[in-house]
Amino acid sequence: MDFDKDLAARQEARLLCRQAETAQKQLAAMGQEKLDEIVQAMAKAFSSAAVELAELAVKETGFGNAEDKVIKNRFASETVEKAVRGMKTVGVLKEDAQEKLWEVGVPVGVIAAIVPSTNPTSTVCYKAIIAIKSGNSIVFSPHPKAVECTLRAAKIVAAAAEKAGAPAGTISCLSLAAMAGCQELMAAPEVRLILATGGPGMVRAAYSSGKPAIGVGAGNGPAYIHHSADIKKAVNCIRRSKSFDYGTVCASEQSIIVEKSMEEAVRAEAKKQGFYFMDTAEAGSLAKLLFRPDGSLNPQIVGKPAEKLAQMAGFEVPRGTAVLVAREQEAGPTRPYSMEKLCPVLAFFVMDSEDAVLSKAIEVLTHEGSGHTFAIHAEDKAVVRKFALQIPVSRFLVNTPAALGGIGATTQLFPALTLGCGAVGGSSSSNNISPMDLINIRRVAWDAEENPKQESGVDEKLIELLTQKILQRLK
Repeated sequence: MDFDKDLAARQEARLLCRQAETAQKQLAAMGQEKLDEIVQAMAKAFSSAAVELAELAVKETGFGNAEDKVIKNRFASETVEKAVRGMKTVGVLKEDAQEKLWEVGVPVGVIAAIVPSTNPTSTVCYKAIIAIKSGNSIVFSPHPKAVECTLRAAKIVAAAAEKAGAPAGTISCLSLAAMAGCQELMAAPEVRLILATGGPGMVRAAYSSGKPAIGVGAGNGPAYIHHSADIKKAVNCIRRSKSFDYGTVCASEQSIIVEKSMEEAVRAEAKKQGFYFMDTAEAGSLAKLLFRPDGSLNPQIVGKPAEKLAQMAGFEVPRGTAVLVAREQEAGPTRPYSMEKLCPVLAFFVMDSEDAVLSKAIEVLTHEGSGHTFAIHAEDKAVVRKFALQIPVSRFLVNTPAALGGIGATTQLFPALTLGCGAVGGSSSSNNISPMDLINIRRVAWDAEENPKQESGVDEKLIELLTQKILQRLK
């Protein structure tokens, strides 16, 4: 008898969701101290396996590089755990005696978590930490290209959680990467919230499931180098960001925008730092590889180094080239360089004025990336304020590498690998998703009126007497 993968995947999803619901009821009875103890154990175990998991992810997916994925794994474990340490998420969060109001943190329940192939192991640890911290259980759905490494990551955090006192089934992962299993998971009656990180199709499916969902849109952030910027530092930030894990972080820059007066200086500095400005023929050859005929990103170019991309496109670049750059002036579906490219490739826009830069940045983001991330390099706070009030993003980053600043590694944003894009980006949240996004808040409110008749200062007997007189006159 032939093995029916879809049927098996659906059955597995049902079973894991039932187990997760049973586990979550036990978690809900635990106090904050115990949940924190479990989270610390998970982070420690995952951090110890950071190298193993990074190598496994690169081997299985072919995306990025192990060295940077180790950093991601430690960020998702050590940095995230440190950020949630001391955070109050369950039980009484706040008691306001003056306002006669309490706030009580209530876990949402079972969370279905979609895992992307670009960050398959770090995303598991990050989502597991924020889920357990807030008293929720979580079931992961791996990407078909990253089943083995995602499963391994989930097993590591699950084993550590259970050893620290979490009930079995608190953390689990589908072993069969089938769309049928993922759909069953999202539709399962036990699931109360979907935490979706992945391609646009998967995010749309999450929002169409009928369940509350937190999804993220495409990243397509422009980086503006203003004339007041430290050009060397700005270019270094962009190089560091765009080459990190070979461009697989969604917050990384996708284009550089400068005014005409800055073009020569930025080009010269960028060339010193390993940027290769492609000529028209080279840019045309690479453009044919970036996207498939249906408009979707070609997975063959995702997370590949610049030298490899040039080789695939049929031209050579100097050894040590970190980023490939193509001149561009327009944004739209027929302009591949104006879109999100999960590899070290950038568009280069040159505009006539600061206002033209602002318009172009909005045009690029309106085409793709609304609500996600924008980077500016400037010392002039007036231009920062001007752009911050108008650019349609949730993360507006100043003088920092966008990939690292967006996830909170080099900024004071919450350290996260799921970045909400707000309503303008089709997302239910504009936050760097934290445990506070995974709870409901029950508000306990007392009557705020004490003896209102006495407090009003009005003599009730006098009111009654006047009323009687008025009625007598009306008769």
